[in-house]
Amino acid sequence: MNVRCIMTDTDQFILPNDQPVVELDCTSAFEGLTSKEKLYAHYLSQASWNGGLIVLVQTSPESPLLFALLRKLFSAQPIAELKKAALEDKNATADEFQALLVYTSGIFTNAGNYKGFGDSKFIPNLPASKFEAIIKCSEAYRREPKSMQSLWDRCKDTIYLLKEGVRSLGFHEKGVTTYFSSNCNLEDADHVAQFLKQKDMEAYNSRVFKTEDNETPVYEIRLASVETGSDPDVTLKDFDYMKRKFRITRGDYSRLLERVVQDLASAKNYVSNDTERKMLEHYIQSFTRGTLRDHKDGSRYWIKNKGPVVETYIGFIETYRDPAGMRGEFEGFVAMVNKKMSAKFANLVEQAEVLLPELPWPKEFEKDKFLRPDFTSLDVLTFSGSGIPAGINIPNYDEIRQYEGFKNVSLGNVIPASYKQTMKPFLSEEDKELLNKYQVQAFEVQVGLHELLGHGSGKLLRKHKDDQYNFDNTKLKNPLNGELVKSWYEDGDTYDSKFTTLGSSYEECRAECVGLYLCLNKDVLRIFGFEGQEAEDLVYVNWLHLLYQAVGKCLEMYQPSTKTWLQAHSQARYVILRVLLEAGDDIVTVTETVKGKDLLMKLDRSKIETVGKKAIGDFLLKLQVYKSTGDIESARAMYEKYSEVPDNGPYPWAKWRDIVLAHKQPRKMFVQANTVLSKGDEVTLKTYEPTHEGLIQSWIDRFNSSEIDVILEELWEKDQKYF
Repeated sequence: MNVRCIMTDTDQFILPNDQPVVELDCTSAFEGLTSKEKLYAHYLSQASWNGGLIVLVQTSPESPLLFALLRKLFSAQPIAELKKAALEDKNATADEFQALLVYTSGIFTNAGNYKGFGDSKFIPNLPASKFEAIIKCSEAYRREPKSMQSLWDRCKDTIYLLKEGVRSLGFHEKGVTTYFSSNCNLEDADHVAQFLKQKDMEAYNSRVFKTEDNETPVYEIRLASVETGSDPDVTLKDFDYMKRKFRITRGDYSRLLERVVQDLASAKNYVSNDTERKMLEHYIQSFTRGTLRDHKDGSRYWIKNKGPVVETYIGFIETYRDPAGMRGEFEGFVAMVNKKMSAKFANLVEQAEVLLPELPWPKEFEKDKFLRPDFTSLDVLTFSGSGIPAGINIPNYDEIRQYEGFKNVSLGNVIPASYKQTMKPFLSEEDKELLNKYQVQAFEVQVGLHELLGHGSGKLLRKHKDDQYNFDNTKLKNPLNGELVKSWYEDGDTYDSKFTTLGSSYEECRAECVGLYLCLNKDVLRIFGFEGQEAEDLVYVNWLHLLYQAVGKCLEMYQPSTKTWLQAHSQARYVILRVLLEAGDDIVTVTETVKGKDLLMKLDRSKIETVGKKAIGDFLLKLQVYKSTGDIESARAMYEKYSEVPDNGPYPWAKWRDIVLAHKQPRKMFVQANTVLSKGDEVTLKTYEPTHEGLIQSWIDRFNSSEIDVILEELWEKDQKYF
């Protein structure tokens, strides 16, 4: 086997010149839309892309400037001309110019200079002097020398900086975050969380900036909104609480949200029903005023809009990248229904009430009534943010998910594109062959179970304001110890506010375990068209694929210097691997076949339904009971034990991480199409080659106005004093 040399410390933070690019193809699904549906999709896409620029501000202080610099550089002339100028005057070599293309693709697709999957920083794979030389030989520099030089001077040092404390996202002792000012830590986040609970508020659409007033800490909770002034229903002047001052302001990302609101208002003209109209009206109100309750109401209409031809969701959604686990990254997607695959997911929904009792917790820990969601497979037209998932279960608001409903979405064209041209070290040839044959189908089954019955299952035990409980607090016993349940969610508590930094990974782990556990059900496999030997192979591949990810990929997302995990799903899969290794009986084995160079992972398929099912079932019970009861102390103790990365013992993962990194393969970048509106209100789809040139051109076409640069520079300027 050919093995790369062990990577240097800096290599881990560089995107290689052979970074793969794949097309996210949606042509046939888009062409199936009517003219009205295409117009609806077009304006929703514009809203998503404009809102997606917010993620630059949410990622790092320098990301808005970097985007503006690169947008100017590549929009002033064709890429081929810029390359010719760079190579002819020997400002850079062909490899160095390619490195700049790859870095630019990385900035655009990750919405900043930290990886959307893994949260680690990446830097250009060419010297700063060559980067500057390419800028200075460009048409953009010839036209605007002062502006280009100023942009470069303000970010050139930061983009190459790799000292401890900037290598990954996190609170400022260990990383970089713009969700909090640089003088905030976890203790400050806890103070803010207590204040928000006291005010019955959630943090999804906010950031926090700390100052001092006569040695008294002052926390500004800044809400995202178009409007910037005070509003008695939204803002709050200095409020004394816990010997600190709190104020609620608004107007964060104002000019970007103004563009989002304009696009959503245009989309309203092409809705297919009144439910969609009301949904968009509430989103517009939320983004205009900064009112989270309006976004919740928009989400309520969204879950009622069953089976739309054009599906969409937009707002401050996932909390993965907030180091406190409570603030949402902006996200927007637009997609078209894949009817054939959606029919399978609809059948899975029909079976949900039959499947839920199979999960290994008592019925009292399950929702009183399963609220059947809309579950569709979609071909993505537009997905803005720091990355594109394979599936989604939203909204994330507890009170809506628990009592009103949710939707599941499988992003059908993402899954096959993700697996193109993928090498598979650490497996036998037989396992590689099976994985290549069934991994797409197995992952579709896992996504279905993960989203519908993973994220969609389980009850939060709650005590309401009137001292009423949503369970019998005099009788319900904890199945782990046989004693009466002693903890629950008080009024004002949410899962995110209780589980904070642990929450995202813990919930992903629970959903992944549900997928593993229920894929053993033959009726589930039959829904997806698998029976007999093929069904057995699919179960094996599903378990194998998740464990292989844990061995071959997940350790990339662990940072040894701070002993922290940088990605929720990766930590979750590693935890599951540790649980199955602890189960014993050699259901899973990992051996070092060539010292310091190679590993081999094996899964005993004959033990999946016995040893494996019991281990995952026992673990799932603990995960659910701790979540249901809000027992964060027990949850954290258990989860952090399995999350440890030991230096020695039979599985020295900390040492083996070097082997994993030596076989590291870059994550694929997606080229997304653009919708183009003609003067006659005809919408066409413009696609691009799956190359770095094609990817960059898609972004230049997407944002062809210099107004974007002005807005991003203003946002950077406004935040500077806090970072």
